[in-house]
Amino acid sequence: MRETLALWSAYYPRPKPIAETIALVGLEEKADDRVGRLSGGQRRRLDVGLALIGDPELIFLDEPTTGFDPAARRAAWAVIAGLRELGKTIFLTTHYLDEAQALADRVAIIKAGTIVAQGPPQSLGAGAAATVTEVAFRPPAGIALRDLPGGPAMELGADGVARLRRELPTRLLAELCGWAAAQGVELERLEVTRPTLEDVYLELIESDATVPPA
Repeated sequence: MRETLALWSAYYPRPKPIAETIALVGLEEKADDRVGRLSGGQRRRLDVGLALIGDPELIFLDEPTTGFDPAARRAAWAVIAGLRELGKTIFLTTHYLDEAQALADRVAIIKAGTIVAQGPPQSLGAGAAATVTEVAFRPPAGIALRDLPGGPAMELGADGVARLRRELPTRLLAELCGWAAAQGVELERLEVTRPTLEDVYLELIESDATVPPA
């Protein structure tokens, strides 16, 4: 593998040091192995190393973690995050919305060849999915939903978890927690879930909405 990187580095006037490139993609222990002996995930990391050996300012990564297991995906994310910290501009295409949310400074969502939304992941929005937060918990035994703060508006799922969606959940949470403390009970499985990039994406592709760039 080291020889492969050495060969590619000869094509550039000012390549990155080979050892530094190997460390950047996390393949130090495989540096002297033949490429044919690398696993699929390790070969993909080598591909990234070959892209970096010329020390480019702009890097295109086309679905770099497709087929990776969860551990390999997280390792690849660390490599990409490291490139960003080095000041590189990375153009990343991916079908994994959690990947885009974790790595991207700006996201563009494409539908039928048209950009329908773009902006920072945390501020990208579309309709209800972008503004509503879900509060969920398992009601205490023997307590009717109607007796809880916000209870009449809650939906009890087949899993026994009550759910309520609010644009401004802070007051509801304060009332629920205050009630539970006063009663000396726990609200099991209490969760507050903000909309993810996937929620926004699904709403956008299922509608005719177009969100102005943020």
